[in-house]
Amino acid sequence: MVVVGTWNLENLYRPGGQFGPKTQAAYEAKLTVLAATITAADPDVLAVQEVGEPAALDDLVSRLSGTWHTTLSTHPDARGIRVGFLTRGAPTTTVQVVDFPAPLRPVQVGDGPTGVAAGMGRGALHIHLDDLGGHPWDLVTVHLKSKLLTFPGGRFNPTDENERARFAAYALYRRAAEAVTVRVAATGVLDGHGQDRRLVVLGDLNDTEQTATTQLLYGPPGSQYGTGGFAHPDRGDGQRLWNLAPQIPPEHRYSRIFEGQRELIDHILISHALLTGLQSVDTQPNQVASITLDPAARRDAPASDHAPVFAHFT
Repeated sequence: MVVVGTWNLENLYRPGGQFGPKTQAAYEAKLTVLAATITAADPDVLAVQEVGEPAALDDLVSRLSGTWHTTLSTHPDARGIRVGFLTRGAPTTTVQVVDFPAPLRPVQVGDGPTGVAAGMGRGALHIHLDDLGGHPWDLVTVHLKSKLLTFPGGRFNPTDENERARFAAYALYRRAAEAVTVRVAATGVLDGHGQDRRLVVLGDLNDTEQTATTQLLYGPPGSQYGTGGFAHPDRGDGQRLWNLAPQIPPEHRYSRIFEGQRELIDHILISHALLTGLQSVDTQPNQVASITLDPAARRDAPASDHAPVFAHFT
């Protein structure tokens, strides 16, 4: 059995800074909950998001049993958070996925002449494992642009509704361009051979499985779980990715609660080679509390605001 998971750890910083817990006790409590959840799931590979300080991730790993290898993106966002992997075996290759692929042009991400971006706000990370359950695997973790808007000066509230509308558009532009960037990376890995190549794209996509930015990652349309074409091979199978969301038990089909509304925004997508080996996929939402637009309200929270998602393969 191979267990692969993804988890947004929510501002994993050591205490004392601008974003981490205010006290050492709160930090220790959070590490205890995170470590217990990971230990219980016993993954072979865990993609992580919102690692603010590599040293904080080291503190978490020190609480896990066995040998773990840590691989982190070298392209955090302005707040310092980045994606990464915890793996039982050492990756043989690592690729930083950052720049928008040509001919995709820079997109507007803010007001004024400097408000453009030609790459991902938080770089994605691609690792290759030569032997995971007896086979080579490729995995790409990503944390796309958030739907929670920030405004000039670090504000979480706009000056007026015109500003809110503009920055919502900017966020959508960026999330779409980031999804395209990851999709191009996935296409390069698969190279039309998804029936034989084990690829997993996973992480915090910051939107549900039905949205356009998420569906950009799927590749050729059709054949997703629950569609009439699922059981019928076609020419798109070599490049397609399947979202495991429909396979999650309905009562657990969410990974975040925003203002009382359940959302599945953390996803695992797999290539054709992994379809028949999938045994189960589930979230662990028991400790997820409803959040608001104020991220500072959770600085001392003893758990993440996201539920992890774990998939089991033979």
